[in-house]
Amino acid sequence: MKKAVFLMEPFSCPSCVKKIEGALSRAKGVQQVKVLFHSNKVRVQFDGAIISANELQELIEKLGYPVLKQKVA
Repeated sequence: MKKAVFLMEPFSCPSCVKKIEGALSRAKGVQQVKVLFHSNKVRVQFDGAIISANELQELIEKLGYPVLKQKVA
């Protein structure tokens, strides 16, 4: 299992959190998603053999939320 943290531009509303969490949690290979509204971060635990951190970032950005920085562990 891999973990990724995406630093985001500030979220404008709590519905942004639901939108991102919903989309990522439906992606194949994603085990856990946590959006931290006040720190502008998205934490994702995923299977790197199924989906990559770059693919997760693309999914977030397709929703209209720019990713400022990505960190994978």
